[in-house]
Amino acid sequence: MSNYHRIMALAAAASALAGWAASPQATFDSFEYNGHDAVYEQQLPDEHYYFNPILPGWYSDPAICTNGQGDYFLVTSTFTYFPGVPIFHSRDLMNWEQIGYVLSRESQLLNMEGQGVSGGIFAPAIAYNPANKTYYMITTNVGYGNFLVKTQDPWGEWSDPIRLPEVAGIDPSMFFDEDGKAYIVNNDDAPDNKPEYPGHRTVRIQEYDTVNDCTVGERHIIVNKGVKPEDKPIWCEGPHMYKINGEYYLMTAEGGTGDGHSEVIYRGNSPFGPFTPWDKNPMLTQRTLASDRQNPVTCAGHADIIEGPNGEWWGVFLACRPLENGCENLGRETYLMPVRWTNDGWPYFTADGEHISLVNRKHDAVRGETATFGNFSQKLDFNADKLPMDWMTLRASATDLYKVGGGQLTLACTDNTTKDKSTPAYVSRRVQHHSFDASTHMNFKPAGQERAGLLIFKDETHQYLLARDKADQVSVLKVGENGEECIGSVPVKGESIDLKVEGAGTEFAFYCSTDGGANWQPVATGVDASYTSTAKTGGFTGTMVGLYASAKPF
Repeated sequence: MSNYHRIMALAAAASALAGWAASPQATFDSFEYNGHDAVYEQQLPDEHYYFNPILPGWYSDPAICTNGQGDYFLVTSTFTYFPGVPIFHSRDLMNWEQIGYVLSRESQLLNMEGQGVSGGIFAPAIAYNPANKTYYMITTNVGYGNFLVKTQDPWGEWSDPIRLPEVAGIDPSMFFDEDGKAYIVNNDDAPDNKPEYPGHRTVRIQEYDTVNDCTVGERHIIVNKGVKPEDKPIWCEGPHMYKINGEYYLMTAEGGTGDGHSEVIYRGNSPFGPFTPWDKNPMLTQRTLASDRQNPVTCAGHADIIEGPNGEWWGVFLACRPLENGCENLGRETYLMPVRWTNDGWPYFTADGEHISLVNRKHDAVRGETATFGNFSQKLDFNADKLPMDWMTLRASATDLYKVGGGQLTLACTDNTTKDKSTPAYVSRRVQHHSFDASTHMNFKPAGQERAGLLIFKDETHQYLLARDKADQVSVLKVGENGEECIGSVPVKGESIDLKVEGAGTEFAFYCSTDGGANWQPVATGVDASYTSTAKTGGFTGTMVGLYASAKPF
């Protein structure tokens, strides 16, 4: 680096620090999250049972791989959140631990500013190439295009993006054949970009050169429309290819990611097909079941399968757990189920009419104490110098907007808000239970229009903020397309205050306390939780809860 560039870098850092010092700040001494779902209160029969979803809350579009040495890795979508694409590790497929993020640097997440929360990173797929002992993660950034990153150490750093301009469309995945050749399969437009109906898509394949990191040869259409073209199937997407017992299997989602979602399977004798669909497709769906069934699981699809320990086959997929009227704030979650095989060699998850159960058994695994499912809690005192791994920010690292350590998290009140498609002072975690509470202790007294507090966030125009918004007031602000609406407020004194939100499925209740949590004063109760659910908002993410500060109203 030249002296000029060193001077400019130091000047930029000094300017950022000066800007931080000039901004009003909110300080948080603690954060606590507790899950209370009734379904988890039942006693599991023995230590071999587990609850679905294995990753509760918004962990959508799961994909899985193994290195053939007993290690399994799983990734999910993050859209415009930072860091991108959490990576989990397991030795038994039941017990998972997050070991980091694949996209941990801003250089790997390009053009995120200006994208809505459901933009960004779609449907990551992970694969291991035994030929060069390298892991690949390939995905779509809707503001940048399709790209891949790679590493030989999934616990460490991954490469910067290798862009794939020839691979149009979305949802790419990689397949490594036994002969050492590599392929990319993905969802793309209809032939000649002339769809015959809305949702008419194709699956295409192209060879990939792992030495020079580039595509080679022509792209070929291997699925047009879907399993039954005469029925005008929609959104054949999220494809994965496998070679099993000498035959090639192509698995795709179909029907869109809502209630009509499903997974279908094809088989052929070459990566380029032709592929014949199973005559009993779909291999996974819940779309034909009664809507009033107990503990319904819906939207099941977007799956990936793997041969597990002892030669058994398992798969992961996304699904939802809606409440009455379709309300759910948890988003699309990650489920794990065994894969069964027909006598003539077709894999499937569910036969016609079968329900996905929330209680499952995996006889060769023992449920660990740090299971990712159940009614768990998270208590933070901010003594660590970084946030927990499951906390994220929007679009960028936001490290110039918050400081953590020494028992405090400090947020700068800047002009960015969570209504903007920029990076606000907001740090958050997923809501992972229908019934939950989240609370914080905050020191903050606005001098003007600043506000800080506890934010429930679904997207730019569907939020609830429990905030100190005036020197003598705490309010609940409902954020919408046209700004904010105060739906409850109470007077307060002093700078120190506790804030709490309670979720009860279809309702939220917001409270504050000025005596350290000994007594809680309601600010707004009976608040409509469906306002932040996918049923009302659309989009691909789930609801987040976290800590927020801004220098201005929404």
